[in-house]
Amino acid sequence: MPRIAFEDFLPGATRILGPVTVSKDEIIAFAREYDAQPFHVDEAAAKESFIGTLIASGWHSCCINMRLLADGLLLDSTSMGAPGIDEVKWLKPVRPGDALRSRMTVLESRPSNSRPALGFVRFRFELMNGGDEIVMTQANTIMFGRRDAEPVVGRGPSAPAAPPPPRREPPPVSANPYLDDLVVGETDELGSYTFEADDIIRFARQFDPQRFHVDPVAAKNSLFGGLCASGWQTAAVWMKLLAAHRERTRAWARAQGETPARLGPSPGFTNLKWFKPVYAGDTIAYRTTLTGKRPSASRPGWGMATHHNTGVNQNGEEVFSFDGAVFWE
Repeated sequence: MPRIAFEDFLPGATRILGPVTVSKDEIIAFAREYDAQPFHVDEAAAKESFIGTLIASGWHSCCINMRLLADGLLLDSTSMGAPGIDEVKWLKPVRPGDALRSRMTVLESRPSNSRPALGFVRFRFELMNGGDEIVMTQANTIMFGRRDAEPVVGRGPSAPAAPPPPRREPPPVSANPYLDDLVVGETDELGSYTFEADDIIRFARQFDPQRFHVDPVAAKNSLFGGLCASGWQTAAVWMKLLAAHRERTRAWARAQGETPARLGPSPGFTNLKWFKPVYAGDTIAYRTTLTGKRPSASRPGWGMATHHNTGVNQNGEEVFSFDGAVFWE
């Protein structure tokens, strides 16, 4: 029986989770799979990059914070997952050898009006390195069951998953790769990804080992009613396909005899929403739409591109979205 329930979260309460030390091999392994930009995977190339040294993917930092939260709290709680992330700010680079801790603060709690058996708790997380510098902040709400309430069990997928659509490779490039020539409102199709059960479990065991992500039997008795992917895996796969799309764009530019633009890191994102569970067997099509661009006041030759990003399942249902930004040459 979990010890921690909705009633145990008092606004203002704080807790330190961790530490955990992140190695160079872990940084490179995550980035090779989900965010294969040069400053995450290649020490030599990283020296010539925006940052000048090898750093962890921001999505890796989010996943590390998720694992600290799971080990330090969620696995002994009535957690029922999260509907999304209000905001993440990547404030400082995470480098090999950093010992990371997360300071968790309860901001507010409220019972659900529609489901009396659960409540919502809003948190702020501050991920800190060994020098007590805050490298990342995150604000989001998590659902918890109320003490002694009957378990809330979902129905799972409403129907057998439809056959995935025919695989369609996205175009190699849709615009000139430099910031000045990007077209606001243009959408890039990034490709699709099928979430298999083994893949869902493998990711979750490493970063988000809640029962509905790692145990098909236990998942049937959860709010989701079936094995579903961690929301962080849904996001990491978006980054995986985006990085591959950007590499195709750079390769296309080089083939035309052009020098492709460099991209820097992202300062963070807002309004990440997990609208529907991504169940084993679901195929998600991802896309990104440029929503704005502006020159950087502090970095000559660079600017900031903003984008809205979505994932849609094989039934045409939007399962995921967020608003992001990236430094762009």
